[in-house]
Amino acid sequence: MPISMNGVSGTDYSSIINQTSTSGLENTLNSANKGQVTDEKMMEACKEFEQYMIEQIYKGMQKTIIKADEEENQYTEYFGDMQVQEYAKAAVNQGGFGLAQQMYDAMIRNQGPTSITQIQTEQ
Repeated sequence: MPISMNGVSGTDYSSIINQTSTSGLENTLNSANKGQVTDEKMMEACKEFEQYMIEQIYKGMQKTIIKADEEENQYTEYFGDMQVQEYAKAAVNQGGFGLAQQMYDAMIRNQGPTSITQIQTEQ
């Protein structure tokens, strides 16, 4: 029995995923501004941002490829974004571009000491 996907468009799915990704990242960064974030959460937010950047780069590269009509089918249209996300996630898990680590280091450096023990340790 074939699966029908007539009610869902690929662009709708793509916009929902992008909104979810960016809203999750915004929530993590907003909690970082309130001092409620751990180092692990900060690094996770940096990795999410790097993953999002890699997704956008990959999507831009895909637009430059001329495809034959038979290469595109209904399923690649709908699930192509999921494939791109998984590629980006795999790239980040394998070290990515190093953007996440650089952002994390900059955030830690700019955060400064937040407790008495950190101030004493740095002196």
